[in-house]
Amino acid sequence: MTDLNTLATALYVKIDDLLKASPWLAPQRPGTGFATKLSDAELVTLAVMQVLLSFTSERRWLRHAHANLRHLFPYLPLQSGYNKRLRNASRLVKHVIRILATDTAAWTDDVWVVDSTPVECGRSRETAKRSDLAGWAQYGYCASHSRFFWGLRLHLVCTLSGLPIAFALTGAKADERQILLGMLEAEPGLMAGRDRLTLIGDKNYFGRDFEQSLAGKSVNLLRPARKGEPERAGAHLFKPLRQTIESINQTFKGQLDLERHGGRTVSGVIVRVLQRILALTAAIWHNHHTGQPVLRSLTAYDH
Repeated sequence: MTDLNTLATALYVKIDDLLKASPWLAPQRPGTGFATKLSDAELVTLAVMQVLLSFTSERRWLRHAHANLRHLFPYLPLQSGYNKRLRNASRLVKHVIRILATDTAAWTDDVWVVDSTPVECGRSRETAKRSDLAGWAQYGYCASHSRFFWGLRLHLVCTLSGLPIAFALTGAKADERQILLGMLEAEPGLMAGRDRLTLIGDKNYFGRDFEQSLAGKSVNLLRPARKGEPERAGAHLFKPLRQTIESINQTFKGQLDLERHGGRTVSGVIVRVLQRILALTAAIWHNHHTGQPVLRSLTAYDH
């Protein structure tokens, strides 16, 4: 666990320095009451380690941490306290994702990939009817795995190395094109310093108005031709790049347990998805600064 401990220490220092410089990022707390024994920097670091070690149960994770990580975390909360504090820290987690991402060489890459992947939230009809997620979660279809699911979709814009650039969590039936435009419009700073950007997506990212909107943002869209269309530029690249996109999705699902998030409320699902995006970003950030050959490799941190 030496590599994971090194990452955890570096991440803790980064977050602690961030909170000292920008204390407004810390979750709000009542003006009176007991002082926290687990700092916000420790909380977020603990959450990243949980994901990298594949603990989907918070109770099992905290038992493991009590037995093995007291040298890093002298105080550990109960599961209910951990869960509540983590849900309240969503804004901080999201900000740390961006701070780490911009502190890597991959942030300046001018080729991005865009895709969405299912985030299943339940399987039974009763769950769909009675869940707190009803109304946001929807029935959708995953063409990559030829299956229907009930839940959400995680929309991701990443570099070819897998670094998350932008992301959104929506209902399963949301229009991928509108979500992409919304992500770019919500954060105009994403395009700062980029003269021209190439964005690679699948056949669902189509439409004259849509492509004109991207062109107006200096984004050149490459996608496979749809049925009845002539062959488009970059066609020879799509098959290997599709494998890259599927590999990034598989990192989230296979190694970071995206579909075993365990969230049962809106805030719970949001922070658990953010937790996994942060874990991948932190690994890429640490791999970059330690000179690792494969930025997206999690092997050094999963045991």
